Amino acid sequence: MPVATIPPLPHYTPAPPTKDISEWAPLPVIDFTKAGTPEGQAELVAEVRSAMRTYGFLYVVNHGYTQAQNERIFDIADAMFTQVPEEEKKRLMGDFQGSGSYRGYKPRQTWDISNGVRDQIEQYNFHRSVTDSELQQHPEVIKPFLPELRAFTEHNHFNVIHPLLRMLAQGMELPEETFVNLHNFENPSDASARTMNYPRSEQEESQTNNVWMKGHTDIGTITILWSQPVSGLQILCPDGRWRWVRHIENALTVNIGDGLEFLSGGYYKATIHRVRQPPADQAGYARLGVFYFGMADDDVRLNPLRESPVLQRIGLKCRFEEGHAPTMKQYRTGVTRAYGVSKLSKNEDGTEQEVIHGVLVKHYN
Repeated sequence: MPVATIPPLPHYTPAPPTKDISEWAPLPVIDFTKAGTPEGQAELVAEVRSAMRTYGFLYVVNHGYTQAQNERIFDIADAMFTQVPEEEKKRLMGDFQGSGSYRGYKPRQTWDISNGVRDQIEQYNFHRSVTDSELQQHPEVIKPFLPELRAFTEHNHFNVIHPLLRMLAQGMELPEETFVNLHNFENPSDASARTMNYPRSEQEESQTNNVWMKGHTDIGTITILWSQPVSGLQILCPDGRWRWVRHIENALTVNIGDGLEFLSGGYYKATIHRVRQPPADQAGYARLGVFYFGMADDDVRLNPLRESPVLQRIGLKCRFEEGHAPTMKQYRTGVTRAYGVSKLSKNEDGTEQEVIHGVLVKHYN
């Protein structure tokens, strides 16, 4: 039989890891190989529950992709920016305000960051189905890689998010499929992958206090960031200090979003995080990001799961008035349409805020 070949493309060479950071966020490392035994699975449930209640972030290792597969995804991600003509990017630009979805290209200078400075983030969002032309058209140069991108979204959804959702459900003493049943790959939702490219000028750095993306929480339920060496991500730790997130080779950085905080009645934490200028020894290097954003099905109403024995014992935090919780679609379209373009009210502590479907959404510079 002939050996299957993959289409060639230029190899992306990442920057070397920084040596200029001494204080990292002390995030737990979750090793998926432990899930092979009942004892290991029980240990993982306890680790994931603790991490997502304390930090809202963790690392995952041994998740099923090899280092070579990881590098291949970054090669494809880089091609989305370096190999696609600007005219085609404009043709495939997303209508965020109209659709309430980030699908498609986002050009630089779409969002306001601070002091009149617009963002310099270029990104490409693609729906998890990848090959459904009715949902999304892709650049011509990327079309040969669509089967690999479909395998990538399936891997994130089924091999990373679903196992974590089972652990999180067990952590609340719920049936282990409780959250999984709200995250169906084939049902309508905006779960999607994203690639991002971040360049900035020195003048813009000084005007925004070196912040590339304001402090925020994510819209969905679980976000996966494929670890890459250019440092930029920081989380607001429980002691109120910003700390850097470390790069671990072929690891995933995973965090809880608003959707899961709402469904868990505040038991799990959507942690504030931001992107800022990399350290001096990485100045001038491109920062290329690859993500998968998990979302509950569009029709899932974001009410706390009051049947959880844990919530019945310790109580819950409900972010909505009784009977007024939005669906996942209502919440994510509201936030997507408003982000970076709506007028925010400023607080004395320097934060900015807006209300989306009855939820107070804060932004941190």
